[in-house]
Amino acid sequence: MTAFGVFARSFPVGTADEVAEAIAASGFDCTQLNLSVIGRPTLDEELDDPSATEIRDSFSRTGVRIWGVSGTFNAAHPDPTVRAAGVRACQALIRRAPALGSNAVTLCTGTRDVENMWRSHPDNTTAEAWADLVEVLGALIPVAEAAGVQLGIEPESGNVVRNAAAAHRLLTETFPGTTALSIVLDPANLLSMPTLDDQECILGEAFELLSDRVACLHAKDVVRSGYSAPGVGGLDYDLVMRLHGQLAHDVPIIAQDLTADDAGRVCRFLKDAWMKAHP
Repeated sequence: MTAFGVFARSFPVGTADEVAEAIAASGFDCTQLNLSVIGRPTLDEELDDPSATEIRDSFSRTGVRIWGVSGTFNAAHPDPTVRAAGVRACQALIRRAPALGSNAVTLCTGTRDVENMWRSHPDNTTAEAWADLVEVLGALIPVAEAAGVQLGIEPESGNVVRNAAAAHRLLTETFPGTTALSIVLDPANLLSMPTLDDQECILGEAFELLSDRVACLHAKDVVRSGYSAPGVGGLDYDLVMRLHGQLAHDVPIIAQDLTADDAGRVCRFLKDAWMKAHP
């Protein structure tokens, strides 16, 4: 059966044991781990293999697998020294991912905004921004290949890889020779309140274009103020679960943008939606 997970940082900061137990108690069996939730830097250059193994074991004891670990930094920051620092730290995390039991390190493809790596900027569509992202990925891919780890690229409207077409270009034109890049597909990222009526077309095209490279599905919802927990907005989860079933291979569904006290409801909602689509 499909694995259902949650962003670990949906829960209060605590020890690895405490966070893992909270995730398991909510009904999830995997997680996308941001090390900040256990009191470490997101890009923790000091993490060694024994410490990473201890973290993995804490989650394993509760039946929760660390599917991926967040390696996010602004990969399109206009300052090359900022990008270089992010690359060094992310390379260190990639090397530790196997000890964490993680299949993937998720990335942010970045923005020209210098304050918020998720915020849109008019220069994100320039050739220079694309070239800077490509340079960053070119430094990360060999490390990921050596570690046997996937780099998860997520189409995000505020970033350089802003839609499914840009993600497809990155995979097939810019880096056709590597299998270390995969897609973290978040349907809500591809929609807004004005486009909800067209979601069958928009999402259908995205899933078809990226199907064979999707490694994970993120689950949140679309509301007037932006995004929210799954099941309380306008995203058609019947459609999403049908499209999930048409992917080239089964991938986990990982919830985000929820609060800890809502985690149990979200888990039940996602499992019920999946069962409805796959009776």
